[in-house]
Amino acid sequence: MGGKANAASLFDIEAAVTMQLHYYPSTAAMIPHIVLEELGVPYQRVLVDRAQNRHKEPAYLRLNPNGLIPVLTDGELVLYESAAIVLHLADTQLRAQLAPALATPERAEFYKWLMWLTNTLQATLMVYFYPERWVDESNAAGVAQVKAHAHARTLGLLQQLEVQLARTGGPWLLGARYSVLDAYAFTLCRWTRNFSHGKARELPQLGPYLQRMLARPAVQRVLAAEEVSAPYV
Repeated sequence: MGGKANAASLFDIEAAVTMQLHYYPSTAAMIPHIVLEELGVPYQRVLVDRAQNRHKEPAYLRLNPNGLIPVLTDGELVLYESAAIVLHLADTQLRAQLAPALATPERAEFYKWLMWLTNTLQATLMVYFYPERWVDESNAAGVAQVKAHAHARTLGLLQQLEVQLARTGGPWLLGARYSVLDAYAFTLCRWTRNFSHGKARELPQLGPYLQRMLARPAVQRVLAAEEVSAPYV
């Protein structure tokens, strides 16, 4: 496990631990959480209780004015946006090789998929889960329509992951190389686990891929630490 990764308050952090992951279970914070566990570096989990709206309180808003989870602090550096966080971790922990080398075609492909995961798949899933944000208040029919369209679009996007896994032959999104993209894809695919139909785990490429991810010790540690219950994907 990542050394000092026991949940604690901001006032109970050993001096040697410079990184803190502000998280809430089963959110996008799972992405950097998995990456930190893969790296095995010392870090501290700091629970931001979304159920109690702690992410909207002034202390948290000073870290992320958007009031969203996660935030990673690394010494004096404060980062939000999951893609930025995992890219920072990959670039500062080069020994782990969780991203292809800079200035290579493989790195360009990595950038493409990282941006697609955060800007396309994740953004569409957020519309699915929060359709009321996109219509006028009390517009129940509008909420239902937005949710239905987001669901249909998500199914198409999952097919793109299917094609990518088939093209590379796996076992990971970039092929033989495991990367931070896999933590990202796994977390977003988890969010489809309660879909009425079209769950990621039901697809011929994604189903085995998600099982391979579940078998990774780092993923198992994260699921246990976040006290996530089945179904895991």
